[in-house]
Amino acid sequence: MRSLTLQAALTEFAESAAVLLQADLAAGAEIPFELDSRPTRGMTSTPLYCYRSLTGAFIAERQAALESLPARGEAARRLKGFDGLESYLAIAGREPARQTRPARVDAALIALLQDVFDQQTDFELRAERLQTALQRLEQSALAGAGEVTLVATLHGLTITSEEIQLTRGLTLARPDALDGLPEAALPRGEGREHPVVVLNVGDDEGTEAARDVRDALSHGRAVLADLLRALRLFGDGRVTLGALGWARIGAGAWTPLPIGAGGRPHGMLVITTEQEDELRAFCSLVSRRAPEGNELAWALARFEMGCERETPSEALTDHLLALRALLEPEGPASGLLAGRVAALCATPQERLQLTERIVGALAIERAAIAGGGLVARSGALELVREVGDHLRALLRDVICGHLSPDLVALADELLLEDEQPSGEELLGDAGESEEILDLLV
Repeated sequence: MRSLTLQAALTEFAESAAVLLQADLAAGAEIPFELDSRPTRGMTSTPLYCYRSLTGAFIAERQAALESLPARGEAARRLKGFDGLESYLAIAGREPARQTRPARVDAALIALLQDVFDQQTDFELRAERLQTALQRLEQSALAGAGEVTLVATLHGLTITSEEIQLTRGLTLARPDALDGLPEAALPRGEGREHPVVVLNVGDDEGTEAARDVRDALSHGRAVLADLLRALRLFGDGRVTLGALGWARIGAGAWTPLPIGAGGRPHGMLVITTEQEDELRAFCSLVSRRAPEGNELAWALARFEMGCERETPSEALTDHLLALRALLEPEGPASGLLAGRVAALCATPQERLQLTERIVGALAIERAAIAGGGLVARSGALELVREVGDHLRALLRDVICGHLSPDLVALADELLLEDEQPSGEELLGDAGESEEILDLLV
């Protein structure tokens, strides 16, 4: 699958480089030559000699000037995330292992120009030679990319760049930025564009999952689940994967593949260009620090269930259960949840107000269980979303290491320092909760 944005950036760089190099020739610079011998037929035949232009050396001598071209920045940025960079340099006779990533990118740009203008005596950019060089670059990714490629759609997410290379083999992209996507993955109708996630699973992953197609697909689903979890924790959009994805082996045909649980996205998470580096680091951190087998892991799974619910009342129950697992080990009868959430999620001046709102959310949950329609009211919907946002913030801060996993101890310490009324005092009986709820909604 070709990246149209990478090809466009490299084409612009090659065009500007051709202008610079041709200007040097016009100013009096000369391309060096070497005398090359070619054998002729017959054992005693005299070899033929010819001059061979050393265009590559001429280009390499002007690397500093080429790196100052305005078009170089975008070309380097796109090439930095190219999966086949090391393979391309190895094929070109370089030693990528001995270079930093920026140095490898610069070396690849020079190698591309040397390929485009090889043995030319001028720097006229010929379209057919440029396309051949770009094809060689793209094909080098086949040595590092795996045999299994997965494509899935993401809903509730917008990216401002054409492509975001998250890690090696994992890319977020607008559908029109890639060539060769399955037809069914392309958006249909105006205003329905959604980014796609493309994952290559191969032997370079260093896992058993890359050695068998079924295991590779299982590994791919796990990677997509990690990505979805990170996106949901990164921002306030309830991002979902399309229920159907596509997979192919090598360059074969695309095959439909069940990917996600579906669900309806709520809101829109927008990833700006300035946030891309932060997102890359955050996805890596969440993948490495994902909890297992404890209350935090259970709460995180419950948070994700809430993100996929069809109705706010269902999401509210999931999110309150997750908060109880984190902050109310004594059980709901203790009435401590609201005060502890407020201690961790509000300033001292705002803790009383947030405590009241959490009490109101608990009343909404009881009303929903009893068959009431309070969740449909606008104030109640806002409160339901607020509960989910507080849960997301707590999970994110614990996973990232900003908060101690012992949230109960931390919340109680803050409450003792602040001497604010606890949730137990405010919770009172059911009648008091309903009065608070009426004020909130």
